[in-house]
Amino acid sequence: MSSSVSGDGRRTLVYVHGRQCQPAPEALLDLMLSALTTGIERDYPENLPDFRSINKRLAYYGDHVNAFLQERGEHYDEQLDLGDCRNALQQLAALDKRKKFGLTSYDKLPGKSAVPELAADLAAPVLGSIGLGGKLIGKVVPELVEYWSKDGKFAKSLRSAVRAAICEALQSKEQLLLISHGTGNVIAWDVLWELTHDPAYEEFFDSKIDTWVSLGSPLGDSTVQSKLLGSRQKGRRKFPHNVVSWHNVAAEDDWLCHDNTLADDFKGMLRQKMVSAIRDYRIYNLSVRYGKSDPHCALGYLIHPRTTQIIVDWITRVDLEPPPKHIF
Repeated sequence: MSSSVSGDGRRTLVYVHGRQCQPAPEALLDLMLSALTTGIERDYPENLPDFRSINKRLAYYGDHVNAFLQERGEHYDEQLDLGDCRNALQQLAALDKRKKFGLTSYDKLPGKSAVPELAADLAAPVLGSIGLGGKLIGKVVPELVEYWSKDGKFAKSLRSAVRAAICEALQSKEQLLLISHGTGNVIAWDVLWELTHDPAYEEFFDSKIDTWVSLGSPLGDSTVQSKLLGSRQKGRRKFPHNVVSWHNVAAEDDWLCHDNTLADDFKGMLRQKMVSAIRDYRIYNLSVRYGKSDPHCALGYLIHPRTTQIIVDWITRVDLEPPPKHIF
């Protein structure tokens, strides 16, 4: 399922959301765009019309995750969640200068603690030996464990939703910026690998995503890497080759990206000349959810000056026309 806002340009932004229960796609897309718009208006107001002109799509699989989690007995109050998201966004929007997104502001957040990240770091070797299907991760990210289940039905549903949004943009020959958050990065990777290597999607083998921005990504985790599509392959079949530039943004104390650098983990893509660049950035996520610091919150990632800069650089980039054929 996807929700979209059409623009008048030839560029498209596709956003893949992350874990836990999600509000309706229209509400989620509105929150995402509000965060991005606020950040661009704060740092690059002259480029706000450019941002508004691009097409925006939400790759939404929240209906499948919501159904799965609610079957497990998880209660989700959508109205309350949206209200708290709007309160969080309002606080973030009050930070009217880029320099306010630093350590000083982060240290003042209520309930800030590095314990979750430290616990993830300490548990990583153990989790690596028992797999992410263990009881601990099963309680924290049960939808990811289900995504990796043997029957594969849940995974196929989630990939289908993400793939549909990406392929629609690729079929339109639009320049594409892909932003994925949290566990949405796992699904995005698998879809990108399919669009590179699965014969069922041969028509997309030569298509490219200009820029991929991964936010709060768990792709640095060794257990996650062992379960990605292509992980058992060798050489060029191990990685997708449809991304030109990859920017990875990781927040301090975000336990889901406790291994916060990806350039070292995926240097094989550079060695095989399957991506032009992989860049890692460390930030402070100033989101406050339900009265407590939440360094994994998507809103804090999307409104951050680093994310804003990456997006504006992509929007304002001038692509050279291909040289006349007779030169060759």
